[in-house]
Amino acid sequence: MFRGFIFDLDGTVYLSDRLIPGADRVIYRIREMGRKVVFLSNKPLQTREDYATKLTRLGIPTKPEEVINSTLVMNRYLQKEAPGAKLFVIGEAPFIEELRRNGFRIVEEPSEIDYVVVAFDRTFDYRKLNIAYQAIKKGAHFVATNPDRTCPVEGGEIPDCAGMIAAIEAVTQKKVEVIVGKPSPIMIQTALETMGLAPQECILIGDRVETDIKMGKEARIATGIVLTGVTDEETLKRYKHSELQPDFVFSSIAEVENLLIA
Repeated sequence: MFRGFIFDLDGTVYLSDRLIPGADRVIYRIREMGRKVVFLSNKPLQTREDYATKLTRLGIPTKPEEVINSTLVMNRYLQKEAPGAKLFVIGEAPFIEELRRNGFRIVEEPSEIDYVVVAFDRTFDYRKLNIAYQAIKKGAHFVATNPDRTCPVEGGEIPDCAGMIAAIEAVTQKKVEVIVGKPSPIMIQTALETMGLAPQECILIGDRVETDIKMGKEARIATGIVLTGVTDEETLKRYKHSELQPDFVFSSIAEVENLLIA
């Protein structure tokens, strides 16, 4: 039915360090049938190598090139739009180091900053907010990795990048210019290019309507929602008969195996 399967990670394949039951079997079956798999994550807390190592440890052998995270997409965006730009980065060490390795200079003097780059950052504080404010007031561009309000973890959710974006928007009275992660077409295009497939040959499966499903719909890709992350049956009712109604609803990734039988 589909030649390419694009899976979200957090809330879809695993929660924190726990594999969602059946994920390993489903992905093994997809690959066994000669179909392609890529994994997407808006979270820039780990490198692609880290994600591949984690998936392999959890029982899903994965190569780094099968993982597309917002760090990769941000790097590609900045290399195209502003090679050699000076950046002030709100984000954690793996994200910052990846940008630095790709030739970007990380600075904190507002007058030197070309781009304020915002990512999920559990160390976000007033100092960082003030540097971003001063830089944007002096003309720096304002871009971000992802718009997620929360990040699913075992036992609940924690605040995500939307909190950092909102704080900066509130004090500068300027909207973020570009968000490169889901639901951005920049991320889905990267996934399609990685697999070498057309949109109509693929399905995107995730746990969040406003990012995963929205991105799939806008790219004209079939979509499936799982109920193991931030979306439950009650939440899903809000999207019934809307343009964001998923094509498929799965209680968990284990049910994706039904698509392989069809």
